[in-house]
Amino acid sequence: MTSALNASGSIAAKLAAVVRPVLATSAARWFACLGLCAAYLQGPVSKIMDFDGAIAEMNHFGLSPASTFAVAVIAFELVASAMILFGGWRWLAALALAGFTLMATFVALRFWEMPAGQGRMMAMNAFFEHLGLIGGFVLVAIDDLTRSKDTIYE
Repeated sequence: MTSALNASGSIAAKLAAVVRPVLATSAARWFACLGLCAAYLQGPVSKIMDFDGAIAEMNHFGLSPASTFAVAVIAFELVASAMILFGGWRWLAALALAGFTLMATFVALRFWEMPAGQGRMMAMNAFFEHLGLIGGFVLVAIDDLTRSKDTIYE
């Protein structure tokens, strides 16, 4: 058993030695942040392109005045994403998007109130996917706060 663990540890160490130089680059970190922020960039663009739809979405969730909330959400998502991507108070923006996502998830994806079926399953999957996004944003904040300033990715 011990030799099997040592062999798998050796394989893991070799794989890590190959992958580490790629993942440790500032480009890899930036693209990872871009992927994490993708929905928060696409969402505002969609809302801008269909502002009436954005207002309808705010009304659907009982947010009033709807146009004010739509503009605020658009601005917040774009600014917070830019802060994460370009490094201005990255940790704060990441925590803000984590909090926003947590609130929005409990407002929009209340799968436990839905009847059994495909709609409930889709809402439940989206709920837990959003928890994953929240975890990713918390990791960005931790990374930003604990990484020394000379190794921060910009």
